[in-house]
Amino acid sequence: MQVKQEGGGEQSSEWPSDWMRAILGVLTLRALEPGPSYGYAIIADLESHGMGAVKGGTLYPLLTRYESAGLVAVEWRPGEAGPGRKYFSLTDLGRSELERVRAEWSRFTSTSTEYLSSTTPVRTDTP
Repeated sequence: MQVKQEGGGEQSSEWPSDWMRAILGVLTLRALEPGPSYGYAIIADLESHGMGAVKGGTLYPLLTRYESAGLVAVEWRPGEAGPGRKYFSLTDLGRSELERVRAEWSRFTSTSTEYLSSTTPVRTDTP
C-alpha cells in the first residue's frame, strides 16, 4: 500500500509484521482515546495515520482480550441503515494502561534510536 506524503510523493506504509504485532495494542488504545469507536473505524484511523492495513481478524481478538482485561468497555448501538455496531471505549484502567505503555514505548524508541544512530563501532569480541 502506498500513502501520499506532503509534496505529492508516496511512501510505503506496510511495516514488518513483527513491528506491528509489538505496537498494535498501544495503537488500538490510542485510537480509542478520543472516544468510543467500532472496529472498522479503528482500522480506518490506523490506516489514515500511515500504519497500513490492519485486518479485522487481528484487531477483533485484541479488542476481546482488552475487554476481558477490563481495558475497554463494549456497547452495542443500533445501525442507522443496517445492523447494529459494537462500539469499544476505554475504561479508566484502559486510559491508565495507555499512559503507562505510551511512556514505556517512548523510552524504548528513544533508547533504540540513540543506539541505532550511534557512530560508535559495535563490539564484536566477547569478554
